[in-house]
Amino acid sequence: MAVSKSSVPALDAANADPDEPPFYIEGLAESLRLIAGTKYDFPRDLIGHGRYPPNPQWPNGAKIAVSFVINYEEGAERSVLNGDPQSESALHEQSGDRPGRIGERAINVESDYEYGSRVGIWRMLNLFEAHGMPITCYAVGQALEKNPAVPKALQSGGHEIASHAYRWLDFHSMSPELEKEYILRQLESVKEITGEYPGGWYYGRLSPRSRALVWEAYKEQGIPLLWESDSYCDDLPYWVDVPAEKDEARPEGMLMIPYAYDNNDLKFHSTTGTFSPEAFYEYLKSAFDVLLAEGYAGTPKMMTIGLHCRIIGKAGRFGALKKFVEYLSSRPQGEVWVTRRKDIAEHWREKYPYQKGRR
Repeated sequence: MAVSKSSVPALDAANADPDEPPFYIEGLAESLRLIAGTKYDFPRDLIGHGRYPPNPQWPNGAKIAVSFVINYEEGAERSVLNGDPQSESALHEQSGDRPGRIGERAINVESDYEYGSRVGIWRMLNLFEAHGMPITCYAVGQALEKNPAVPKALQSGGHEIASHAYRWLDFHSMSPELEKEYILRQLESVKEITGEYPGGWYYGRLSPRSRALVWEAYKEQGIPLLWESDSYCDDLPYWVDVPAEKDEARPEGMLMIPYAYDNNDLKFHSTTGTFSPEAFYEYLKSAFDVLLAEGYAGTPKMMTIGLHCRIIGKAGRFGALKKFVEYLSSRPQGEVWVTRRKDIAEHWREKYPYQKGRR
C-alpha cells in the first residue's frame, strides 16, 4: 500500500518548540506511567544470548560478518533554511566550541556539512567499490532529496539504502503524532527517489516511542520492516517481541541488528574518544581481531563500523579507513563476510526465524 501524499503534511522542525517541555513529562513517575503497559513499552533485556550465543552460520563458513555503514545526513541537519529555530550544533569540526545560532544561519557549520555531500561521500564510495565491498547507507530522506546523484550512485554500486529518518533531528521530545508523520514522509520520500521502500531503519536520536511508531507505520502501510538498528547491546542480531502484537495469533516480532558507537568515526568529534587517525585504525583492527578469534573458536560474530561523510571523509582521517579496508582485503578468502545489513537480516531470518518470547 503506497503512502498518500495528502496524508503527509509539509513538515519542518518549526512545528516543535524546543523551549516547550515534552508533552508527556510531568515528572518522572508520570512519564513512566504513560509508557508502561502500552504499545511503546519495549522491556529491557539484560540477558541476551547469554554465555553460549548461537552460531550464525555465516555464508561460506565466514568467521565474522562486517557491516560498513555510511550515515548520509548532509542538508537535513538543523538550519533556519529548513525551518528550524537554530543552526546545527552537533558533529561538525567546531561542535565543542560553537553552540547553535538561534534564528540565524551558521555559514561555517553549513559549509562543513557540505563537505560531506560534495567530497566525503564520493571518497568513501570510491574506496569501497574499488575493493568490492557493499555498504549500508543510513540515509536521511531530505538529504537524499537535495543531492540526487547520491542515491543513484548507491543503487548502481549495489549498496543498501536504509532509513535514517526524514530529518536529522532529535525526536525525543516530539509528539507521537508529529513523529509518525515524519516516518510516513520518510517512507514516501525514499520510495519516490529509489523506487522502493527502505527495509531497515535507524534513528540514532530516537524517542521512547520510536520503535513502536516505526513498526506501526510499516504495518499500516503494508511495508516489510526487515530490520531495526537502534540498539548497541550485542555482537549478533536478536529478536524482540513487539508490545502491539501481544494479542495477535501470528506475531512477526522485530529483528534488531545492533549498531555501534565505539567502532564509529563520531569519536573524532566526541570528548569520549578524540581519536587520532592511527588510533582509530588500531581500535578497528583490535575489535576485528578479537571478534575474528571468537569466530575461529566457534562463536562467529558481526562487526559494525559507523562512518560519516563529513568526518572520516576528510583527507586527514580517511587514511585510517583506507588502511582498515585494505587490512580486511588482505585476509584469506572466505574468512570475512563484508556485506549489507539487509543481507545479515535475511540470513538471520532464515537460520533463526522469529519465535515469540525467544531471542
